[in-house]
Amino acid sequence: MNLLSSTFSSLREKNFRYFWLGQRISVLGTWVQRTAQTWLVYEMTKSAFKVGLLSAFQFIPILAMTLIAGTLIDRFPKRTILLVTQLGFLILGAIMTTIVYFKIVQYWEILLIALGYGILQSFDTPTRQSFVVELVGHKNLMNGISLNSTVFNLAKIAGPSLAGLLMVKFSVSFCFLVDTISYIAVLLGLFLIKQDTVVASHSHERIWSEVKDGISYVWNHAQVRLSAELMLVICTLNYNNNVIIPVFAKTVLHSGAQTYANLLSATGIGSLIAAILMSYLSRFGLQRNIYLFVGIGTATLQAAMIFVRTYWLAMGVMVMIGFCNMIFLNQSNASFQFSIPNELRGRIMSVYVLLNQGTTPVGSLYVGGIMDVASGLWGFPACGLLALCLLIPVLTSQKKLVSQWLHPNTD
Repeated sequence: MNLLSSTFSSLREKNFRYFWLGQRISVLGTWVQRTAQTWLVYEMTKSAFKVGLLSAFQFIPILAMTLIAGTLIDRFPKRTILLVTQLGFLILGAIMTTIVYFKIVQYWEILLIALGYGILQSFDTPTRQSFVVELVGHKNLMNGISLNSTVFNLAKIAGPSLAGLLMVKFSVSFCFLVDTISYIAVLLGLFLIKQDTVVASHSHERIWSEVKDGISYVWNHAQVRLSAELMLVICTLNYNNNVIIPVFAKTVLHSGAQTYANLLSATGIGSLIAAILMSYLSRFGLQRNIYLFVGIGTATLQAAMIFVRTYWLAMGVMVMIGFCNMIFLNQSNASFQFSIPNELRGRIMSVYVLLNQGTTPVGSLYVGGIMDVASGLWGFPACGLLALCLLIPVLTSQKKLVSQWLHPNTD
């Protein structure tokens, strides 16, 4: 009972339960949509670069807007912002469903819709990340972060598999319909949340001045800065599964939509195992030594994919990559949120989202170009090898801090 109690402690909070349960359905729909959209574009264009460009379009707004979004998030009630963004996602999903169902979809239309998703995500993601502490409090923050991650990774397992099934049994347009309907669940959860205290600054400072406050905090706190530098490398290069896997499935494993969905689900299985593990370990605080190991581990595993040519071996490595990636993001999130002032939380988490998702266009275009020139076999290794090379100067430039992270009990 103690094990269950500590693993799910944040779910004692009613508001967090509403938020968590609504997201379980909505994020499942999002992964169905992402899987179907990527496969649709690759089938339409036969180009890895154009798949990478699609990913870039979705994440370019995060690169351009998320720091400004962070200042606005601190000024307004987060529940209100999430109601607006989730309604926006629902409308875009309905448009995508319609144009695919009536077979009038064009590549440029998908790019524009992806751009719309990216604009909404610029506000939605940092708001969701910073909203957790308002729902669970500081005592259960680490557990709330970990359980919030389980939502994402349950969907990451079930979503691609469900998308593969729906594409084979029904149609691609049906996948987009499922995504559209799923947003109703999170909207309902948000409507049910009742807060006694709403965190909003109503600041009249200039937006750019507040952006600088968030960046300055990250830069001037060594622990957070090292996390930011690690994220810059790992998140840019080692989180491009949506671009690499469909090409790898088609050109290396010579398979179709179901194999693509299964490989994505394998990363989700690894991520879910990691999320449950970190939910339990959250009572011990930050695990910075593990953080370093999984960062190096995911880059090494992706570099080793050059030797993988069979389905079951690929599935096994995808589980391990998903495990490492989940722990890395979980601890990055905790590192950014740990002991930060509430009035800066939106701005600081916008830096986290910028590093987590805003760098995606760079990695997507890089790996898409590599695979168009060299073949799908080189997608993972090109990212893993470059990441390992870039991690060397990051870690060697901060040897003392790295040593403290590796040996926390000697501080």
